[in-house]
Amino acid sequence: FFFFSSRRRHTRFLPVSWARRCVQETDLLPHSKKESKLEKKDIAAQINELCLANSCNNLLYFETRKRSDLYLWMARSPNGPSVKFLVENIHTCEELKLTGNCIKGSRPLLSFDSSFDESPQWRLIRELLTQVLGTPKNHPKSKPFYDHVLSFYVLDNRIWFRNFQIFREPEGKTNEAFDLVEIGPRFVLNPIRIFDGCLSGMVLYSNEKFISPNQVRKVKKDQKLKSQLQKLNKKRKRKEVNLDIKDEIEDFFEENLE
Repeated sequence: FFFFSSRRRHTRFLPVSWARRCVQETDLLPHSKKESKLEKKDIAAQINELCLANSCNNLLYFETRKRSDLYLWMARSPNGPSVKFLVENIHTCEELKLTGNCIKGSRPLLSFDSSFDESPQWRLIRELLTQVLGTPKNHPKSKPFYDHVLSFYVLDNRIWFRNFQIFREPEGKTNEAFDLVEIGPRFVLNPIRIFDGCLSGMVLYSNEKFISPNQVRKVKKDQKLKSQLQKLNKKRKRKEVNLDIKDEIEDFFEENLE
């Protein structure tokens, strides 16, 4: 499959660096190819052309907006379907510094919890994740064994991602059971819409519980403004009380002097 990221001049902002690190850390997937930058004009046509030229049927497209929001498109090329996610709570491998590790080019096991069987949209997303992240059989760059697990869990109407190493105790020890050690990265995918085409088309599913980052920022801004107004009102009231007390004291001394 193909990785894409949108072009941005200001690369010092967090969403851009997150997207870049996520693409760099996906080098562990043997069947992936990367395209670091795309122009904003006619993105769907550019992506379909690149997928056709590189014989790729699946794609992941990272899109940054307003220097603070990171979106992920997951799609089948050229006919769809496609899913748009808001990426939240990103923690890269470099940031986490976990002890897990895996060999570059090894095949990942895909693990999904039972919540993906509860509704049609989760089943479609599970199938799309399987086709995009699952290594094809007999891929020339893949190793013939599994040493890590890509886990997906549905909680709070979001998909929580974890990556674990399949660890086995060295020979000679009594405990030969397998264990899981986290590798990273970690992130949460908040589904927004499912389309029947590649990055466009008729809407098959829309998440009614989704709240856009713009609305969240607006609510925070309104709350901040409200708190500032409350502080100003309290300050004004204190000044009025102090003036009243001052007037009463002046009146008292004037009466006594008379």
